[in-house]
Amino acid sequence: MFKIQEGIGSLGERVPGPPWILGHRGVPRLAPENTLSSLVLAVDMGLDGFEYDLHACASGEAVLIHDETLDRTTDAEGPVSDLTLPELAGIDAGGWFSRRFRGEPLPLLAEALDLSGREPGSPPRHMIELKDPELVPAVADLIESLPRPLAVHVASFHRRVCLEARSRGLPSMLLALAASEDDRCFVRDERITAYGTAPGGWRTVPGGTDWDCERWSWAVDEPEDLLEACRRPLFGFNTNEPRRALATRALVALAPEDTGPFPLEVPVLEVAPGTAGQNGEWAGRWDTKVGVRNPFGFDVRATVAVELRGGAFEMEGLPSSLRLAPGERDELGLRLAGGSWSPREDPLVHLALEWRRGPGRPRERLLLDAPLARVRTLRLTDHAARLAMLAESPADPPASMTLWRRGSELLARVENAAGLEDLRARIRLDAEVRTGGRGVRIRLPDDFSARPGGVPFAVGFEGRERDGRQERWLRRWCGGLPYGLFAGAPGRLLPARA
Repeated sequence: MFKIQEGIGSLGERVPGPPWILGHRGVPRLAPENTLSSLVLAVDMGLDGFEYDLHACASGEAVLIHDETLDRTTDAEGPVSDLTLPELAGIDAGGWFSRRFRGEPLPLLAEALDLSGREPGSPPRHMIELKDPELVPAVADLIESLPRPLAVHVASFHRRVCLEARSRGLPSMLLALAASEDDRCFVRDERITAYGTAPGGWRTVPGGTDWDCERWSWAVDEPEDLLEACRRPLFGFNTNEPRRALATRALVALAPEDTGPFPLEVPVLEVAPGTAGQNGEWAGRWDTKVGVRNPFGFDVRATVAVELRGGAFEMEGLPSSLRLAPGERDELGLRLAGGSWSPREDPLVHLALEWRRGPGRPRERLLLDAPLARVRTLRLTDHAARLAMLAESPADPPASMTLWRRGSELLARVENAAGLEDLRARIRLDAEVRTGGRGVRIRLPDDFSARPGGVPFAVGFEGRERDGRQERWLRRWCGGLPYGLFAGAPGRLLPARA
């Protein structure tokens, strides 16, 4: 495959913050989340630090893990709080990710706090997410005992955690989906250090007013969201896309006057329902274009290539190179066919911008990327819609859910469970996810009708087969479930036509 990464390095790693960029649970696309290997790799890649989650085990020690249970990210099962630290010692927190990380232990908070930065004397920044206020004293004691000061934020969606951290003299950060007036008053009146929203969460009316705190965001991954975060600029954010985030920060520093869109404009690949073929249900044929723009005040050479991930594809049109004058935009044709049975990682478009600032000067380069997201689109009407779930494999029987709107809420219910029982229905809008039994509901965003591009949306359910086995099987209408990495892009929910 053509590799535009060869040759001189990118400027992305060499442009410092702010905004400070932290790895979300380390670098979870490259190493198992919330492990020392993942945190160390985040710093080695040039990030300013990392975000991680804590839970207390039965003997009271704080260990790095996102879920309350061990099931998803280790080779063990059950609640973290049921096992003592010696009982956790033999658990493998890396083998589920790849053989390379087999035997990776669950880290202790003390081990994470002891990690060194990329440069001597410059320790990494820590964002520690807590859900339990009872953990705050133990966290504070450890931080206070350190021989060197650290840049630490104790972050939580729970106000009580933030208040407990503030009372112990720790910088605290209240997390939310979107900036609200109620949160602004709370942060101001209670002297909370920072406030962090989901991607795009600062676009609300309260988000445009003055805040007496640091502004942050969490899980900022999409190119336009990263560009907004760096231009605003935020004080900091965490991300699952470290290379893209670092390159975007460098882009804004190199072209501070530029107000245009992300220099790499990629189309959305619409997946039509009922088009299953040899490549699966999450497949199609697309004849489209990729836009490339020079954001700088000097000529550049632009090279575009595609990394085919998450399925079997055939491609025509790329790689390709072209010269762009300052501010010039051009388009390159792309023909793509193929896919996968279930939603997986989408193809990734790479853009290398190269230039010289004068005769005899060295070449410089910036590497950018953006995903070619495969999505389904649904327009919400006044009538209930029957949604056929994807076949995750050729042998999957038909399954379906019904979806309808009731006032300001969206409701979904399993119609045909395809033989599964002990059902859990799930629905996602933007960054919010709700779980129910056979049915589930979620509130529509207040500005839903004003969003012409729609809202990120996913719906599906999971359950067990009736033969008594413990495995749970997932059926879904599109990507984006489970919420997180490697599940494909969510669909788009559009308002009814005017």
